[in-house]
Amino acid sequence: MENAKKKSNVKQIVIGLIALVVVVAAALTIYNVFGTKTTKGSKSITVQVVDNMGDSKTYNSKTDAEYLRQALEEIDGFTMSGDESATGLMVDTINGLKADYSKDSAYWSFYINDEYCTVGVDTQPVTDGDQFKIEYTTGQ
Repeated sequence: MENAKKKSNVKQIVIGLIALVVVVAAALTIYNVFGTKTTKGSKSITVQVVDNMGDSKTYNSKTDAEYLRQALEEIDGFTMSGDESATGLMVDTINGLKADYSKDSAYWSFYINDEYCTVGVDTQPVTDGDQFKIEYTTGQ
């Protein structure tokens, strides 16, 4: 009787491990198919910066960068800074204008092709023809 119980427990563990492997493989496949992808080679991008007064400045740039941060760092006349973390750069200053969230709930919103960016500047892929908008935003 005890031997049958041990076999049943081993069988359940094996089934659990197989199920785990299947779930991990499915997650990796989904990420590879639908996850963010980079593009090598030359790309033309447009970056529009809208400041706290609603004034806009547009930069047209050619870049070999695969990610937005590198592309932005290459643009003449454009500056940005912020705090580095384990997840990348948290931008708080664009062209010398600091968005101070603790003061007036201000932050810099990033958009790609009129869609809100869902990843940071360090992981946002850049592809040819992308149009980025960086907008000073307040919660008030």
